Amino acid sequence: MGKIRTLLAIGACVFGASTIVMAAPPEFSAISIPRVTSVPTIESFLDMKPSPEWDGKLAKVAGFTQRIPTDGAPSTQQTDAYLGYDDKNLYAIFVCFDTDPQKLRARLSRREDIIEDDSVEIMLDTFHDHRRAYAFLANPLGVQADALWTEGQEFDFSFDTVWNSQGRVTERGYVVWMEIPFRSLRFSSSNPQTWGILLNRGLPRKNEDTFWPPYSSRIAGRLNQAGTATGLERISPGRNFQLIPYGIFRSYREPDLRDPDNPTFSQRNAYGQVGLDAKVVLKDKFVLDATANPDFSQVESDEPQVTVNQRFEVLFPEKRPFFLENSNYFVTPYNLVFTRRIEQPKWGVRLTGKDGPWTVGLLGADDVAPGLDVPKSDPNAGKHAYYSIARISHDIGSQSTIGVLYTDREFAGSFNRVGGIDGRFRIGNNWTADFQGVASSTRQVDGSYLAGPLFTADIFRQGRKLNYEFHYNDRADGFRTESGFDQQSGIRVLDQIINYSFRPEGKHLIAWGPIFEHSGIWDHAGNHLNSGIFPELKFEFVGQTFLAVTYALETELLRPIDFSVLTDNIEFRRHTTVVAFDTGLLRQMTFHADYRWGSRVLYDSPVGEPPSLAGRTSANITLTVRPSRSLRIDNTYLLFRLHERKGSSGIFNDHIIRSKWNYQYNKELSFRFIGEYDALLANPANTSLKTSKRFNADFLVTYLLHPNTALYIGYNSNLENVLLPLQSDPGAVNGLARGRSFHNDGRNFFVKASYLFRF
Repeated sequence: MGKIRTLLAIGACVFGASTIVMAAPPEFSAISIPRVTSVPTIESFLDMKPSPEWDGKLAKVAGFTQRIPTDGAPSTQQTDAYLGYDDKNLYAIFVCFDTDPQKLRARLSRREDIIEDDSVEIMLDTFHDHRRAYAFLANPLGVQADALWTEGQEFDFSFDTVWNSQGRVTERGYVVWMEIPFRSLRFSSSNPQTWGILLNRGLPRKNEDTFWPPYSSRIAGRLNQAGTATGLERISPGRNFQLIPYGIFRSYREPDLRDPDNPTFSQRNAYGQVGLDAKVVLKDKFVLDATANPDFSQVESDEPQVTVNQRFEVLFPEKRPFFLENSNYFVTPYNLVFTRRIEQPKWGVRLTGKDGPWTVGLLGADDVAPGLDVPKSDPNAGKHAYYSIARISHDIGSQSTIGVLYTDREFAGSFNRVGGIDGRFRIGNNWTADFQGVASSTRQVDGSYLAGPLFTADIFRQGRKLNYEFHYNDRADGFRTESGFDQQSGIRVLDQIINYSFRPEGKHLIAWGPIFEHSGIWDHAGNHLNSGIFPELKFEFVGQTFLAVTYALETELLRPIDFSVLTDNIEFRRHTTVVAFDTGLLRQMTFHADYRWGSRVLYDSPVGEPPSLAGRTSANITLTVRPSRSLRIDNTYLLFRLHERKGSSGIFNDHIIRSKWNYQYNKELSFRFIGEYDALLANPANTSLKTSKRFNADFLVTYLLHPNTALYIGYNSNLENVLLPLQSDPGAVNGLARGRSFHNDGRNFFVKASYLFRF
């Protein structure tokens, strides 16, 4: 084998090939993990090698290989990993040498906030089907992150489970120790076990990602390039039954806008609530989760987004743990399961798991929000909406899948039902294709009926230098999904993106290249609603530094069906120039900025006037500062401004300023403060929008022992320029009349405690 590699290397030089990347032969990508009779400790490896007690007793992995920046090159820093297991746990110890330990990026941060740090990772494909894997990561101080990896969907960091980690920085690098309980994993009941395994070390200051076995960017997919772990005998997740009771004490005051003509305040000085989450593992493969009287309030706040002058709904991602866990079981090419539609569930139940080639996801929930969001005089007041979602898929060959999805939402005699088939197919080393075809049937609350199909198809090419994406989507006029996220029905969408990367991989410039995108949208009457071309030039430098320049040239057609003030179709031609810059060159700071200028359609025109074309200026600036190992400060400024194209008269300025401070006392205890100021400054002569101002302060103390065992103490206060007593103004933000002075229109104090009992 050594002679073959030498001949290939000589051939590469003769024929001018810059790099030869070979898949690791089976004997080099397989490892037998030994059983141990005692628990290895991190102290036994702080000399950057096993102590005499452990020398030769664990499987050793070395020879990590770069994926980026230089695919196939040896790692610039030595990494040795040691693996073993006993009846209950898998052990992984990473010994990471560094020629300049002072430059290590290791911060004491909240769980999963380690993406910008040096880190190590072990991925376990426990069903060895090249489709899903568990990922366990830790930084040099042992701060954890865990995730699920699904081919075609990337990482899902919403996954949380119980495992242990420690980390120590040494004079020659750092050591990370991991203890992963088998009861935190799902795997088949076969004996012995054969798992897929992938080990990783990230060095952010060098833009370097290294793996064992080699994981090449020239081949699409990750788990198909993983190694094989054997030697795992007589192991089982065992009986795994979890109970998570919680209790919450709350006091709040907030506007009640259920009757838009008579706004008032809703408040409770003090009240308590208890609930219970439960988890049962069935036959080692399936997980049944149930929640009764849950508290689905969000501990994590939404990131700021511009929501003014938008034609369609802005997507705010799900953040509630119950819906995030195992959400990848319900992902299909088109977003037909968007759980934020379930606003205030009374109960929820979910079954997920895999048996052989079959993967199953079932979800049901009772949502009380629709009956609470209407006035008490409304005939639907107090009624619940019921959600039923089912997803079943079957593996085909290597990394190909076909499945079916069904969703149903029932409320007050109305319903929305969507069902159909989808598939994902691997084509060679670089190409992947997926499709989905569904149909919906909807009876609305007013008794009207809608129905129609949706079809989507995608083709992807993933490679080291050349990448290509093709998207096609067709939604009928009558298609609706009340369980998913669909901004617009009755359209056909065609989008293509191609990019090529030149990779000099020099001292400063790593890669650069052009990106070209073309998109078009049509309605079913043949009207060309939107088209655009988006040429872009992007550069990647060392120190996680990126620069991109984009020019967008678009046409947009508006119809009387879109805006009743129109009597005929009207077409706009608009353009935008974008300059974006990101850098993580300095260990104490990361910076992002993008600046856009050009033109934009003003949808919120003065009452009675049609939309018009306006000049636009926008900026998005984020600065993250880490003045100490424990303190992280995230600062964000968003600006969105429209003005008349001729003359200097403004239409509106939308400012969002946000500062988020997190101090991590130790791995368990943290304090967070968020201050956000939003100001929409509108010119009433040029827009129907009205000036509004808001300041929100959010305080949170968290003691997180491990997932589901936590104590939260929080306070939130909101100030807005609303008039008191509250008065209705349908044209204003939230439908409330506004003045010049700030008044407190909302506050919330809560204490929440939960504890995990695991049997």
